[in-house]
Amino acid sequence: MILMSKYLVFDIGGTNIKYGIINRSGQLIEKHRFKTPTESLAAFLAPIQQLIDQYQGQYDGLAFSIPGKVRHPDEIIYGGGSLPFLDRQRLADHLSVPTGVPVMVENDGKAAALAELWLGNLKDCQNGVALVLGTGVGGGLVLNGQLFSGSHFQAGELSFMLSDTDETMTGMLGLRGSAVAMIEQIATELKLVDHHDGLKVFEAINAGEPTAVKIFTAYCHTIALTIQNMQSVIDVERYVIGGGISAQPIVASTIRSEYLKLYHGLPIIETTLTAPAIMTGKFSNDANLYGALYHLLQSLE
Repeated sequence: MILMSKYLVFDIGGTNIKYGIINRSGQLIEKHRFKTPTESLAAFLAPIQQLIDQYQGQYDGLAFSIPGKVRHPDEIIYGGGSLPFLDRQRLADHLSVPTGVPVMVENDGKAAALAELWLGNLKDCQNGVALVLGTGVGGGLVLNGQLFSGSHFQAGELSFMLSDTDETMTGMLGLRGSAVAMIEQIATELKLVDHHDGLKVFEAINAGEPTAVKIFTAYCHTIALTIQNMQSVIDVERYVIGGGISAQPIVASTIRSEYLKLYHGLPIIETTLTAPAIMTGKFSNDANLYGALYHLLQSLE
C-alpha cells in the first residue's frame, strides 16, 4: 500500500546533514545527523552514498533539501549556498541508486514552507511565509494556498537581500541574519570553549545575561525588519519561524516583539498595514526533512 511506503530523506545544511526515514503519512520513524563534509563534492557525496547503500530495500524514494536554488523538473542546483561545490550539480547524476527509485531535490527554504503547508502551521493558511534561521536565512512563500517558486525558482532566497548601507557580501542578509554567526558572536563574547554551543548561548539569553541579550535582540531586530519589508510587498497572514534556534520559544517571541516595535513606531505603517501573525513553525529543525519528502510525493502524483 502507498501509505506504507517509506522514504530516505536528507536535510543538507552548511553545518550538519540530517537524515531520516519518513513514511507516506508523515511519521518520522528514525532520525540521525553528522557533520557536513565541506572539503569537496566527493567528500560530501561519500557518506550520503554509504547511507543509500546501508538503507537499500528500506525506502521507495530519496528526497533532499539543500541550500541554493533548485531548477525543476531537472533538479539542477545553482549556487549551493554555503556549499559552492554543489553549483550546477544534479545529485542523481552522482549517486548510485536502485533502479526505479526516484531522487528529488528541493531548496531548503521552500522545503520548510512545504512542511508547514503539508502538516504544519501553514496548513490552513492561504498566504504565509516560512523563515528558516540557520547558517543563512532561508525563505519559502505560500501564496494562494500553494508554494510560490517564482519565474526562476528563486522566490524566497532571502539571504541575498542587501542592506543599502553595505552593498557587499557582509551586507547580505545571509550573513547579517545568520543564526550560526549570532551564536558564535555571543559565545565569543562569553568566552565559551565551544563557539557553536547554542544550548549554552541560549541559557545565557534566557537568564538575561546583558551581552547575550543585546546581541540576540539586535539579531531578532534584523529578522523583524526583514519581515516588515517582505510584508509591505507580499501581504501574508502568517510568518512561521523555523531552523534549529526556533526550538527556543524566546526566538519567535522576541522577533514578534521587535516587529511590533517597528510596526507601532511608525504611525503610517500602523494605520495603513495589517500586522501579520509571527509564530514558531511546527517542525522546528525537522521542517526540511518533511518538506523535502512532500516535494517528492507531489512529484509522484
